[in-house]
Amino acid sequence: MKLNSICLSFFILLVISFSCKTKETNSKNRLVTSKKLKNVQPNVIIILIDDAGYVDFGFMGSEDLQTPNIDKLAKSGVVFTDAHVSATVCAPSRAGLITGKYQQRFGFEANGTAGIGLSDNVTTIANVFQKNGYNTYALGKWHLGEDVSDHPNQRGFDDFYGFISGSRSYFPIKNPSRNDMLQNNGERVVFDGYMTDVLGDQSLKYIEDSKDQPFFMYLSYNAVHTPMHAKKEDLEKFKNHPRQKLAAMTWSLDKNIGKLTDKLETLGVRDNTIIYFLSDNGGAHNNESKTGPLKGWKGNNFEGGHRVPFVMSWPSIIKGNEKFNGLTSSLDIFATSIAAANIYEENLELDGVNLMPYLNNTKTGNPHKNLFWKKLEASAIRTGNYKMITLNNYGSVVYNLKEDLGETRNIINSKVSISENLKKTYKDWEKTLMKPLWDEGESWLNVSNHIHQSLMENKKTDYKDIWNPAYKKAHPKK
Repeated sequence: MKLNSICLSFFILLVISFSCKTKETNSKNRLVTSKKLKNVQPNVIIILIDDAGYVDFGFMGSEDLQTPNIDKLAKSGVVFTDAHVSATVCAPSRAGLITGKYQQRFGFEANGTAGIGLSDNVTTIANVFQKNGYNTYALGKWHLGEDVSDHPNQRGFDDFYGFISGSRSYFPIKNPSRNDMLQNNGERVVFDGYMTDVLGDQSLKYIEDSKDQPFFMYLSYNAVHTPMHAKKEDLEKFKNHPRQKLAAMTWSLDKNIGKLTDKLETLGVRDNTIIYFLSDNGGAHNNESKTGPLKGWKGNNFEGGHRVPFVMSWPSIIKGNEKFNGLTSSLDIFATSIAAANIYEENLELDGVNLMPYLNNTKTGNPHKNLFWKKLEASAIRTGNYKMITLNNYGSVVYNLKEDLGETRNIINSKVSISENLKKTYKDWEKTLMKPLWDEGESWLNVSNHIHQSLMENKKTDYKDIWNPAYKKAHPKK
């Protein structure tokens, strides 16, 4: 239900008043106190990008990829420096984000969707916003199920402009499958040009349509997922770049995010629009991405697989050029967004946390005591500075991330009590989960197990996917 303008204004003033009185030595109030909201309920935009490297943006330290608009967005809000997604691969990560729950609770553990997709019993963030009078839009990559019941229009979105599958060409396909075709609410859209531009242009149209009504937008670019397709003019711009294709793809992504923020500014609604920016998982091994100081990559439980760039911008409320160092998750987007809109729904049972009290200093410390990851035979738990990674039928490793962010020094034998507590906490969480409704097949399980074991032993992997000749040699067809 929507609260009226007076109630929300009083709530915001009360929060600001309380935060001004808070005086914590090691924390600060990150909220704006001088501006007044033009509108009561904020617009909410989630910009979810695909397979991006941890350090592949200027605000994350990149010196070779040009991202001026994304950097400007980051500077306008708060950057979460210890932020994670709930899975290391595309589909389950998206399932966690859009439901605010660990996706394993409803069987969505493995990548792909196996024709099953999202449980009919889970509520999406779009369901809640739609119920409370928001216009709701989904754009780009869906990857949450091919069944009619899993279509975005059936999961809380008024309009869907995108494709159902997990990846596709960035350019027009002559005879696309139903899952690969660009569509608008089930009807094929024949387009010219480059997918990132097409999605960016459509996002502007939706914003224009909602200039007088609050909206929720899930803007899910497939960039910078493979295939490594870029426009000719962008490839020419970066013709001497060592990561030419990724640089060109990232440049196009950045331009379209700039178009979006410019449109919001032109319509006078930027200040009261929350924008989240994050990647669905860590950088992939095959898209030229970089993870910087982090070990691992997409698909494994080391930091490079699930620690992501994460920004929240809300100019009317959140001061710019801020950082938050507490342990946060993509699961928090759901809880934070509905709280910001002053929407209350019973029985959601979210695993995510409302981050606003941590930003206004009414709460301090880590929003999460623990974070968990699990995909088939590999799992991990994070508690404070300590992290345990486990591979079934092999063993576990434990790291102190404060002292060893690169996860190279296994301290499981020297920190026995901590290791046992991590193991127990994980096992207690695992008891609350549902059995996976599908797996990824024996071949990909072999790859995952090999990568995890190699990295746990600080060894170089022999292969990273099922197409590598070394994999085929190690696992000949029977």
